[in-house]
Amino acid sequence: PDEQLDLDDGRWEDIHVVTGALKLFLRELPEPLIPFSHFDKFIAAIKIQDPSLRGRCIRDLVLSLPPAHHDTMKILFRHLCRVVEHKEENRMSVQSVAIVFGPTLLRPASEEASMAMHMVFQNQVVEHILNHYGYIFPD
Repeated sequence: PDEQLDLDDGRWEDIHVVTGALKLFLRELPEPLIPFSHFDKFIAAIKIQDPSLRGRCIRDLVLSLPPAHHDTMKILFRHLCRVVEHKEENRMSVQSVAIVFGPTLLRPASEEASMAMHMVFQNQVVEHILNHYGYIFPD
């Protein structure tokens, strides 16, 4: 509960420990950052063929998220965009970040048989939000 975290502790120097902790935190939330109620809507939106319609649809879905989800997503994706800016050093391209965070941020309420099929779309949603951050989260 009121656990004090010492970020000067040597074990936090390994970036994999920090990213692992972030992913674990996000995965263990009672509901994902993109709520279960929005899962099917985001999957349907990413499948829209027309790029401008798909873009508007995803932006509107992000805007429709509860404020805590929307605001956390804005901060997280701003950070992930900065990670991607350094892809030459960290080897984390938009696709890599999407593969790592897609299933954590966006998952169905029940893990059913079509999980492998969903994963492609989960990653595409994260990729889309990264690629269109400025449009989805105008400052």
